[in-house]
Amino acid sequence: MKRITVKIPQMGLTTEEVTLDEWLVSEGDSVTAGEVLANLQADKAIIELEAPSGGTVSELLVPADEEELLEIGTSVAILDC
Repeated sequence: MKRITVKIPQMGLTTEEVTLDEWLVSEGDSVTAGEVLANLQADKAIIELEAPSGGTVSELLVPADEEELLEIGTSVAILDC
């Protein structure tokens, strides 16, 4: 079984940090490629974090917290494919 780490992607040239406002999946959920996993907020815009491939959400590495700033590239979830 392959494990994929889901990271916060680069969003524009100036965005360096985001908040993870809401998880839309839970550990153990099956997801498909492109399915929205979470809502991120950057510069007053909501961005959807999509699954890079299908699989099962094995771990959510960061809690949803509108106050905690996360850097681009931060690992936020693990998918088992």
